[in-house]
Amino acid sequence: MNTRWQPNVTVAAIIEQTGRFLLVEEHTAEGLRLNNPAGHLDPGESPLQACVRETLEETAYAFTPQALVGLYLARFQRPHAGTAASAIEDITYLRFAFCGTLGAWDAQRTLDTPIVRTLWLTADEIRNSAERLRSPLVLQCVEDYLAGQRFGLEVVHTHPSVQALQHPA
Repeated sequence: MNTRWQPNVTVAAIIEQTGRFLLVEEHTAEGLRLNNPAGHLDPGESPLQACVRETLEETAYAFTPQALVGLYLARFQRPHAGTAASAIEDITYLRFAFCGTLGAWDAQRTLDTPIVRTLWLTADEIRNSAERLRSPLVLQCVEDYLAGQRFGLEVVHTHPSVQALQHPA
């Protein structure tokens, strides 16, 4: 049995236009929640590629990352699906949050299945919706963005071997 701890690596796009942030409303095990456009890093892709892909899949907008807002580590616990009521699923997320430029919207594109809709909210509206946020990282990323926290994309290095390896489908 492999007992080595492995965090789930995720990416998020922090997208602001005229004082409003692009969020998605999505179905989760905890009900409808608000999130930054975000998702898991897939095999063979860099965090930047994952962020571009996830933003397109969840919002139908093209996105070009310009800076890293931050790296975030969070732990989440919930009842483990399909097991005894006392079993707890313990999940840790390592999130790369990027800000950047929003591109064209593809009106023909269907959003990922769990996504209900996209919406633009002010920082205060996000703060006032804390109980509806997918995780506390949604607001933390927005607050760090508003505080001007930015790091050059060169701090996120992906070795060529990541894309060179073949991954099972």
